[in-house]
Amino acid sequence: MREILHIQGGQCGNQIGSKFWEVVRDEHGIDPTGSYVGTSDLQLERVNVYYNEASGGRYVPRAVLMDLEPGTMDSVRVVHSLNFY
Repeated sequence: MREILHIQGGQCGNQIGSKFWEVVRDEHGIDPTGSYVGTSDLQLERVNVYYNEASGGRYVPRAVLMDLEPGTMDSVRVVHSLNFY
């Protein structure tokens, strides 16, 4: 099995990365709160490539986000319902 660590930095990197995670989340049947809502066993079979399973069955992206300005990080948190820790 593969495991990918995604790293994004700065305003542009975090904005592009945010859209990337929206696409990955949709492909794997994960809603913005991190819960699985998909319909295919194949989605769950490969979810561990990008996500770690946290308590309560929530899936958290395996990613490192960084920025010196808190505004960009705040907007990412709002879009993803605090799904990034």
